[in-house]
Amino acid sequence: MAKLKKSRGSFPGQNAAPQTASNQPSKDNAGDLADLENIETAMEASHKSVVSRDKEIGETAERPSGPVGLDIGTSHIVMAQNAGRHINTVNQLNAFFTIPYSKFTKKILVENDISFYSKGDQFYILGYSAENFANMFNTNTRRTMEKGILSSHEDEGITVLQSIISSLLAKTEKQEVVCFSMPGVPVDGNASVVYHESIIKMYLASLGYRPISINEGLATIMSELADDNFTGIGISMGGGMCNVCLSYLSVPVLNFSVQKGGDYIDTMVGASVGEPATRIKMIKEGTLNLASTPQDRVETALDIYYVDLVSHLLNTLEHELKTTDKMPNINNALPIALSGGTVLPKGFKDLFEKGLRKVNLPVEISEVRIADDPLNTTAKGAMVMALSEEI
Repeated sequence: MAKLKKSRGSFPGQNAAPQTASNQPSKDNAGDLADLENIETAMEASHKSVVSRDKEIGETAERPSGPVGLDIGTSHIVMAQNAGRHINTVNQLNAFFTIPYSKFTKKILVENDISFYSKGDQFYILGYSAENFANMFNTNTRRTMEKGILSSHEDEGITVLQSIISSLLAKTEKQEVVCFSMPGVPVDGNASVVYHESIIKMYLASLGYRPISINEGLATIMSELADDNFTGIGISMGGGMCNVCLSYLSVPVLNFSVQKGGDYIDTMVGASVGEPATRIKMIKEGTLNLASTPQDRVETALDIYYVDLVSHLLNTLEHELKTTDKMPNINNALPIALSGGTVLPKGFKDLFEKGLRKVNLPVEISEVRIADDPLNTTAKGAMVMALSEEI
């Protein structure tokens, strides 16, 4: 059984003595000083709270002046910027919906500032507008991504994803750093993340940005574990997959993903009770309480598949930690930070800790924490990394 040790302890560097004049970077070395300033700014940003808003219909894309974090998730795309005392994030749904082309329909869409593009005999409705259309027709939106990476089943998936990114980030000539989230290599599938990463990196570069990538689990650590010297386990439980990273002093030691997430729960529950996955998602994110007794067959199915997902994730974590040859010698108990939309229901932390007691991890766990703002954690962590990489 995994041990939950309640003392946080200290890590190397926490109580380190200040640098002396002999080992401080030379003041003549402007590059080193700039790097140190960037890192200080990044660490300050990791302690800031997030002010979040959804992308409004008809709103123009942002033209950032400074490094940007970009969470490219299966369910949402979130952009984060450093803004004074806060981190500002803007969220757009990573989804689309197609309707037949007509000149009359085009006029209505334009007059209502609905994001779309046309190709052939179809209009592709983007983002939150797509969800509104899907709900009206009592069906599901379509996704540009599946199980955390670009969908191989959507011919227009790349074009749609690029259009959604463009609704958040305007073209620029400033060469600002954009740090975007990347999934870990799946351990329960044969999918490759190389193509996914390359497509996104090329598109962001074409918009005039300097793109770098960060593992989603590490982004959770950069956002949530500053007070632990960025040492611990970060788990981002999103729509398409769960991403896991073990970091030691901000260095990723081990990262991987499992191709089950919130979409898996929605799909399996929907198939079990005969409801669209979109409706299950709304129930899950709106009223689900995993700490209470299920009141109907939808809640019963949600409870079953939440337990299934957490069990699969923790059994995989146990296996990966026990079989890796990269494990450092860590004497202190490690915190686990959880983020992503899948952790939002009430009672999830207790469900996760219950599952944790059923596995035998080779490291002690000090505590399990839910991120302060689970839906924006990855974007915030990516922005923290972007700040540290600013030219």
